[in-house]
Amino acid sequence: MSESRIRSPKTVGVLGGMGPEATADLFAKIVRSTPAQRDQDHLRILVDCNPQVPDRTAAIQGRAQSPAPVLCAGARRLASWGAQLLVIPCNTAHYYHSEIAAAVSIPVLHIMEETAALILREHPKVRQVGVLASTGTLDTGLYREALAAVGLRELVPGAEEQSLVMQAIYGVKAGRVTEARDQLRSVAAALVSAGAEAIIAGCTEVPIALGPEDIAALYVDATMALALAAVREATSGPEVGEE
Repeated sequence: MSESRIRSPKTVGVLGGMGPEATADLFAKIVRSTPAQRDQDHLRILVDCNPQVPDRTAAIQGRAQSPAPVLCAGARRLASWGAQLLVIPCNTAHYYHSEIAAAVSIPVLHIMEETAALILREHPKVRQVGVLASTGTLDTGLYREALAAVGLRELVPGAEEQSLVMQAIYGVKAGRVTEARDQLRSVAAALVSAGAEAIIAGCTEVPIALGPEDIAALYVDATMALALAAVREATSGPEVGEE
């Protein structure tokens, strides 16, 4: 019998709960991004949805305990369950990415790097990018650094607009999506007026409320960038023989 070659997909671990709806949103985007004709074509996904992770922005600003120990414990738990790569559906939690990656021996994808790479790949003419993200994320400079690494300039909201972004983020967590959409639209419009050619939905709550139809610029969903990366990495394993 002739030998055929098939790929053995990796099991994806989702370090979630920050917040729960954002975790569900990433899960759905991974499923929708997987080329599948039947149940058995989809990826195995392990989800640890832990809403008790301490607030990331508050921790970065010195107002709460570090979530790193909880995040590292969750990463180790997912690895022990059989996860072969990890994704984190929380932008701000990527401040602790190096600690999480050091806690496990499996790859941990990086949402900022994947988002910057997606812009470079799909929108090569873009040079200035507005970022709708938590204050904690902006304070870390993670998007600024990832965008600069591929030749892009980050534009961020002013203080008053950033206050609206934070209200919107916590509004989504509390189920006030319509109000959050109006707030995010307003801030996105200000960023476009300031020269942004694309807007990154750079908090995993943002794409729950704001879509491409809400802005007058290219819309970049960081959650989708992470989902696409998860599918790519999970399906790029070595081929194995099958008689």
